Amino acid sequence: MDRNKRIAVLAPVAWRTPPRGYGAWETVAGNIAEGLVARGWDVTLFATADSSTQGKLHAVIERGYEEDREQDPKVVEILHISEAMEHAGEFDLIHNNYDFIPLAFSRLITTPMLTTIHGFSSDKIRTVYRKYKHDSYFVSISDSDRDPELPYLATVYDGIDLSNLTFRPEGGDKLVFLGRIHPDKGVHLAIETAKKAGMDLVIAGIIQDEDYFDTLVRPHIDGRSVTFIGPVGPAQRDALFKEALAVLHLNELPERFGLVMAEAMGAGVPVIAMDRGSCREVVADGKTGFLVTNTDEAAAAVAKIPTIDRAECRRRVETHFSIDRMVIAYEEVYATIFARGTTRFNFPETDVHVDSCGTVEV
Repeated sequence: MDRNKRIAVLAPVAWRTPPRGYGAWETVAGNIAEGLVARGWDVTLFATADSSTQGKLHAVIERGYEEDREQDPKVVEILHISEAMEHAGEFDLIHNNYDFIPLAFSRLITTPMLTTIHGFSSDKIRTVYRKYKHDSYFVSISDSDRDPELPYLATVYDGIDLSNLTFRPEGGDKLVFLGRIHPDKGVHLAIETAKKAGMDLVIAGIIQDEDYFDTLVRPHIDGRSVTFIGPVGPAQRDALFKEALAVLHLNELPERFGLVMAEAMGAGVPVIAMDRGSCREVVADGKTGFLVTNTDEAAAAVAKIPTIDRAECRRRVETHFSIDRMVIAYEEVYATIFARGTTRFNFPETDVHVDSCGTVEV
């Protein structure tokens, strides 16, 4: 593997990289950059100026637009992305973690672009991906979250930083919801499950839908059986997992990957997840948690949590969802791209699959 190649990692700029609290895409982009640097790659991270990296940092945006609401998000996005594209010639590969907008530049540069698709926020953006499907390489973050018209080069699971997750062999006495407060994430289902199971619930995360929070979440918050603590950073998250018997991840829509599930298991906390999307790829049913289809099943699963080996939860993350596992897999993808040596791609009918251990299958 030629690690002298110059890699540009393009991160979002809603939040800093890595984020202080919420910021899933920024988290993954930062983990990719730091993992590559640790393995000897020449990496430049395009992110906000207050970001942190062991590689080189290139920034034209001072702070994330979610942290500085005086900024216009669309203006910030264009300034940030165009800056990276104007410097494309300085790199051997651009690793795009910024969704579909960079694809519009892909025919204007000669540097190959790899786009990790962190999920389709709406069906409307698929049109952009399909227009440029032969002008970028694509990676999915789960086998379940794929567009049938895109020629994916690989599936590479997100990798998490295990250094800030303390493994604890004994569980706490609360159920935990950690994530965006939004209907898609099923916070109301977590509340319903906790009540049915007779367990206290701690809710942590940013409020993305105020009406939903005010209508279906806030009325249940009493500071005793249901507690809301707001967004948490890595240290607060680790303390929260200490209290957790299990994490509830009862998503209403198919999950794309689910960093929270991996983070919970990394701390040894079993996960009870709705069997939608990638959840069955992340959670080993009956071994690191339980997959369910409704709140009755979820409440019944709570009673079975003591049968889960918390050490097995940690091992699953170490084996499949660590930063090192992710970066090894991306190195295989990079090698495939560099071997093709072209920016206009004629993809084969069968793609390359990189499993979580970095094995390439053609």
